Amino acid sequence: MTMTVRPDTKARILDAAERLFAEQGFNDTSLRTITAEAEVNLASVNYHFGSKKELIRAVLARYLEVFMPALELELDAVLRSDQTPSLQQVFQAFKAPLLQLTALRPEGTTLFMQLLGRGYTDVQGHLRWFITTRYGDVLALFTRAVQRANPTLNTAELFWRLHFTLGTAVFAMASNVALREIALADFGQHIQISDLIDRIIPYLAGGVAAPIHSAELLLQPVSAAANGG
Repeated sequence: MTMTVRPDTKARILDAAERLFAEQGFNDTSLRTITAEAEVNLASVNYHFGSKKELIRAVLARYLEVFMPALELELDAVLRSDQTPSLQQVFQAFKAPLLQLTALRPEGTTLFMQLLGRGYTDVQGHLRWFITTRYGDVLALFTRAVQRANPTLNTAELFWRLHFTLGTAVFAMASNVALREIALADFGQHIQISDLIDRIIPYLAGGVAAPIHSAELLLQPVSAAANGG
């Protein structure tokens, strides 16, 4: 007779929190909902994590601990090249690390992007602090790679473009199941998640490479823009 080994308490809490955070968001998921899903008591959450914020970070950390080191290796390879990288090459560095997340979960890539998106839409400032503090070196490597590929971007413009890039990537990757179903139903295209990444990379690269002057024009007062100055 085969016995099913139940995950330990900490793992059950993390698994339940991950599912609920991805589906409902961080703000709308209470600790009591998580404990009910994990079939544990509230004291167990406090014992293992101390607070809801620490639990949120622990859920993301399971993915970040796999994703960030892999991304660092890819970006380092891009920067070590004697030739100036293209923006497509910089964004291509994300593909393998993202796909590696399926080793954690069958839908690991999707879940990670959903959780990352929730961190921004739910205004979880502590998550930004957590990621930038723990993985600041990797983020700096990415910024350096983008600046090397497009040295015309100033710091402020780089901030906006990378956040627009993140928003686009999070939406596309987090909703990839629906997008793939639409592609199949409407166009007869069988799209895998790796294909979706290949499709989005040129789009992201094109956005970051767009001329700066168009953005500056949008920031002018309406009267000045209408008069051509």
